[in-house]
Amino acid sequence: MKTTLETIARNTGFSKATISRVLNNKAHLSRISRKTAEIILDEAERCGYTPDLVAKNLRKNKTQTIGLLVPSLANPYFAEIASVIIQDARRYGYITIVADTMEDEENQNSSITTMLSRQVDGIIIVPCGNNPVYLEQTASQCVPIILVDRYYENSSLPYVVTNNFHGGCMAASLLVRNGHKDIVCIQGPPSATTNKRRVDGFRTVMKENGLEDRIQIVGNEFSIQNGYLETKFLLNNETRPTAIFALSNNIGMGVIKAVREAGLRIPEDISLVSFDNYLYLDFLEPAVTRIGQKVDEMGKMAVKLLHRSISGHTEIRTQIELSPEMIMRDSVAPLMRQYPQNGCHPTEQAW
Repeated sequence: MKTTLETIARNTGFSKATISRVLNNKAHLSRISRKTAEIILDEAERCGYTPDLVAKNLRKNKTQTIGLLVPSLANPYFAEIASVIIQDARRYGYITIVADTMEDEENQNSSITTMLSRQVDGIIIVPCGNNPVYLEQTASQCVPIILVDRYYENSSLPYVVTNNFHGGCMAASLLVRNGHKDIVCIQGPPSATTNKRRVDGFRTVMKENGLEDRIQIVGNEFSIQNGYLETKFLLNNETRPTAIFALSNNIGMGVIKAVREAGLRIPEDISLVSFDNYLYLDFLEPAVTRIGQKVDEMGKMAVKLLHRSISGHTEIRTQIELSPEMIMRDSVAPLMRQYPQNGCHPTEQAW
């Protein structure tokens, strides 16, 4: 039998109004004595009383639930983002409903519709596809939406992302400074803004160093298989690359496997720079040089922005880019003959 306010009132002799004030931490506002509050709290604990939060929040037009959509929970990067957001949302009193969109825009929109039917208070999403219209309509008519990791170009939707262009410049500049000319960029989904901006950074540095004719960009997803197969093809070419820029750690793992199967070594035969940062990369042989993202800050900022929008009933238009960081390890080596630079992107001066 469920314990209710009536049960506690019957067992303690206090009114339901008094009990409600105590259980809602408002005893001091009604001058309820500490002794009375202790009796009520002890009885509530003894009976195992839990408030009907759903009914309570519906009366306030709030359910204290938020939606979280990511492209692939099988990808450790997105799993890490989800973990940060779920934990931080709990600090604000939110339960998180998670959906895996499988990098598909139709799945994304249908998942949003399902979450709206469950009356979520807001949504955090790593978006996929190129069309922001459905999300913009949802944000203006239904619940606030915060984008994380990715964003839509020419959209006012708020977001928290990494400066991926800067990260692409950092990786390419490191390889060029080490004398590499034949650098291949293995990318993820071409439509993802994270991918496009990293590629843009890579292209910029290659062009500024007179290597425009040597630019090679291959691949189509942030997966181990993509990195593995593309590297297999590259190593079967008559002229193999001297360095690879993998646009995710999953891609990088595929690269490492293919290089080893070919009887080659990193960095002696091929240098490697990866994007994203995981501790396990330090335990590989060699430890992998990579461009790290501030995943913890990204997730927490997204939750904070969503909470502000929900609690303040105001539309948030904040758009934040966080700086990436170069994590130097052992997977990059200089060629015997250093290739001189002709200048890099101006932001490189801060690296």
